[in-house]
Amino acid sequence: MNVNLYGHNNQWLMIDCGVTFGVPLDREQDEATAVTRHNVVTADISFIANQRDRLCGIVLTHAHEDHLGAVVSQWEQLQCPIYTTAFTAEVLRRKAHRAEIQFELPIRVVEPGSVIDIGPFTVEWIPTTHSIPDANAILISTPVARVLHTGDWKIDANPVVGESFNRQLFKQLASKNITAMVCDSTNANRPGHSLSEKDCEQGLGTLISKAKGRVVVTCFASNIGRLITLAKIAKASNRYMCLLGPALENMVSIARRTGFWPDELKITPLRHIGYLPRHEVLIVATGSQGEPRAGLYKLALNNHRDCDLDAKDIVIFSSIVIPGNEKSVKRLTDLLKEREVTVIESASCENTIHASGHPNEGDLIQLFNWVKPKCIVPVHGEPKHLLACSQIGKAQGIKYQLVGLNGDLYSLAPSFSIRRKLINAPRIAL
Repeated sequence: MNVNLYGHNNQWLMIDCGVTFGVPLDREQDEATAVTRHNVVTADISFIANQRDRLCGIVLTHAHEDHLGAVVSQWEQLQCPIYTTAFTAEVLRRKAHRAEIQFELPIRVVEPGSVIDIGPFTVEWIPTTHSIPDANAILISTPVARVLHTGDWKIDANPVVGESFNRQLFKQLASKNITAMVCDSTNANRPGHSLSEKDCEQGLGTLISKAKGRVVVTCFASNIGRLITLAKIAKASNRYMCLLGPALENMVSIARRTGFWPDELKITPLRHIGYLPRHEVLIVATGSQGEPRAGLYKLALNNHRDCDLDAKDIVIFSSIVIPGNEKSVKRLTDLLKEREVTVIESASCENTIHASGHPNEGDLIQLFNWVKPKCIVPVHGEPKHLLACSQIGKAQGIKYQLVGLNGDLYSLAPSFSIRRKLINAPRIAL
């Protein structure tokens, strides 16, 4: 999860305010289902809530839950404007509506490429590519420093949805004397370059075209590019594509409303699925992380009201296993295999059926050489990822690397330093 504060001249700017999932509330398990109870947590924002008159605004880089999932629940403590682009704004509005809050969020929609003064901060939205539409890096300028906050990103020339990664925009930053780059480190320990979202089309298309029965593909609901790819494959292979899970339906609806979903790609209502020939069905389902309430888990238990699976069907995991979810995913795949359903997972599949939304080592090297920051601050990863990102920057000749932990204060001007554990930064349940 991500909550970042930038301070200058006694004023603050918040970048993102997210949640994280899969935190055990206790170690006991329900023997009937063998499912560990989980909770949703976010950062304790007491530090900034206690001085909210100094908080100029919240800037959201993109619409993933680990970047905006806590905004609705935390905003009443902050009460400041929220700045973001159209797709992210629509996701946030719908979250607020479902939460039935008694106030209206002051969301200010900005266009990618916009430059806006927010208090003493001049903020520029730089479009990038990720596994969700409308992702942006944020350039924050003050009289004493310029900081590039990358958000989540990858270098993708064929992202399926939205514009390709614009290298020139980032190369131009070298002339702006960037003080520091606060950089996504999630895949920093992976060699080479991140795969393009377009690379999944051939791999998924090959598997689906050869299938004789029903095909179920499970992926992250927010990956609109993957959903568009699957809709194209369904059309080409004469299959009807259905969505199994309200999160998928919501995301496709948002993509339509904001202009990211092609009008010619149709979705078949789920209620028709039981009447269609098995070889004409492509189901996209939530539940890639083994969530017991998701549609795929219900299929595995053979208790979904609209559909069943048999030995002629296949389930494709067009996703990775998020660390910490290994046991729940294995439990799910074991249930499917017990019913003789063919299970194909991205980690062991010879075809490309999943592409990460984060930069590998090669992508980081390119961005460091284009932007040429004086300092890098690795974020968004475990300590091993932060260290790997730091070492890559050092190898590229970046003089300063600041590697810290939650609650540390990074000083970027007039000199680089870290004050360890300056504030208490625990996690709290939502």
